[in-house]
Amino acid sequence: MKRLLSILLVVCLVLSVALTGCGDTTGKGAGPDTPSGGGTSTDGGSTGGDRVISHDKEITIDNYNVAANYQGVQSGWFGKLLKDKFNITLNILAPQVAGDALYQTRISSGNLGDLIVLEGSDFADCVQNGLIRDITEEIKNWPNLMEYFHQIETYNKSIPGNEAGKIYGIPCQMTNTSPTAYSQDVIYSSPQLRWDLYQAIGAPEIRDLDGLLDALEAMQKIHPTNEEGEPAYAMTLWPDWDGGDNMMGIANVVQLTTWYGEKIKGSVVLKPDGTFYKLTDKNGTYRKMLRFLYDAQRRGIVDPDSMDQDWNAVYPKIAAGRVHLLWYSWQGGFWNTAERLADGTAFIFVPVMDQNYYADSDTYYGSGRVFGIGSGVDEEKFLRLMEFLDWYASPDGLEYQHIGIEGFNYTRGSDGKLTIKNENALMDNLPVPEEWGGGGFNDGNNAINQWIVDAISINPKTGEPYSRTYWSTYKEATRTEMKRQWAEKFGAEEPAEWMKKNNKLIVSPNVSVTLPTDPNDIAVIRNSCEEILEEYSWKMIFCGSDDKFDALWDEMVAKMDGNDFDLVVQFDLEKWQIELDAKKAAMENQ
Repeated sequence: MKRLLSILLVVCLVLSVALTGCGDTTGKGAGPDTPSGGGTSTDGGSTGGDRVISHDKEITIDNYNVAANYQGVQSGWFGKLLKDKFNITLNILAPQVAGDALYQTRISSGNLGDLIVLEGSDFADCVQNGLIRDITEEIKNWPNLMEYFHQIETYNKSIPGNEAGKIYGIPCQMTNTSPTAYSQDVIYSSPQLRWDLYQAIGAPEIRDLDGLLDALEAMQKIHPTNEEGEPAYAMTLWPDWDGGDNMMGIANVVQLTTWYGEKIKGSVVLKPDGTFYKLTDKNGTYRKMLRFLYDAQRRGIVDPDSMDQDWNAVYPKIAAGRVHLLWYSWQGGFWNTAERLADGTAFIFVPVMDQNYYADSDTYYGSGRVFGIGSGVDEEKFLRLMEFLDWYASPDGLEYQHIGIEGFNYTRGSDGKLTIKNENALMDNLPVPEEWGGGGFNDGNNAINQWIVDAISINPKTGEPYSRTYWSTYKEATRTEMKRQWAEKFGAEEPAEWMKKNNKLIVSPNVSVTLPTDPNDIAVIRNSCEEILEEYSWKMIFCGSDDKFDALWDEMVAKMDGNDFDLVVQFDLEKWQIELDAKKAAMENQ
């Protein structure tokens, strides 16, 4: 699942822009071409504390970025925005594009980049190796960043060896809610079906996974093709996200384990009762959900391209109406529009009654990734990077990131409330007027693909979240017959509300901890076992018989155990217990 968070963050814009300023925290903000900082200087620069920051000189910022799906210079409307505001050209260095070796190459050179986005564990290693700049004193000059200083300080204190509490990193996706709050209407992963097709098969109560397969098979029978005559399937899979994101296994199985209240943590699985078990337990949810996909394939309702396609081939199929089941909340952004919500053809959560859904609470302390500044940047570039990061955490900056361009993606009413415009800008790559940079909207979208503040946070300029699905204007516009029917059938206004009312939601509190990285010997074993797990998992989905499925599982487990998998399991049990203890403490202190 190497790109799961990355794509989630991109499609926060599908949900918020698909639509999806330097400002201060009061929302008064500056003009569209005025950089932020401590104040505005007479020469058109800005001040950070008592320093004047001139923008006369164009600078290029090298952004090493594990979240980025694009490598190269930021172009289009967001590139123009950065040029106009800060006279900055942003050059993205993306290991997801260039390959994992890019990290070691940059580390070996002693220069990872100017602006850096890393997973928390790698960030801590880079701090210890002197590759990240200390921003302890400088951050105090930037009011928008200081709005989140409690979270920033808490994260930095968790970095091993940083007992002095110096500030090196700025967590990604912090919120202004609380560590135990769950503010979303729809959880990250749950079964979502096309409402019209679900209604057409009689809207049956779905008791378990077999019942879900029955419903999907019936839906495929009445909708075997889309309007263009292209084949449609209950589900389509893709292998290019497998591994990573602190979970072992193929991504299309890993995420589905959360439907039964469990969360994969490396080689172990966390149960709702706070205990762990080994991923390869024959009675565990990884095998259960792998069997679910195998059963679906045996019924002929899995896209036959699944083993050979990547995500770039999948999302156009969703957008073309060729998929009947979605399991990531953000995937609906490639299909659900106001028009489809109105005519009842949109995707929406349908409960499976034996499931209890795992959800992480609001990312108050951050998502696990971290922004930092390279230790090799000179003083001029350092101040301009801090200026940019402060704007990036400001209400005006967040509106650009989570909503888009005012006048193109949304309008602002006299009451300050926002209304969506060009809802399909991202999914259809709508052309952007030249005044905003030209090109397609998606082509010019923010390639950093990561934010300091999450879209569920409250925008002080509107009193509502940045995410457009929570705007009062959006809720009013999408209060459709489909939503009325759903609410009448399930007795709740929103999916998460139904889960809470029916004790079907297991919320895991957000905490800020830095976990140990794999020693070399554990890393080698983990990688070899991951390769075995992925290879056999895909074989099992498409193996063709129950006996073959069982034999392949046993063979896979034997190979992994023969490669010292239990050493990885023991390491992970100790590692993830640190996080679990912090979660328990957060619950006790709420």
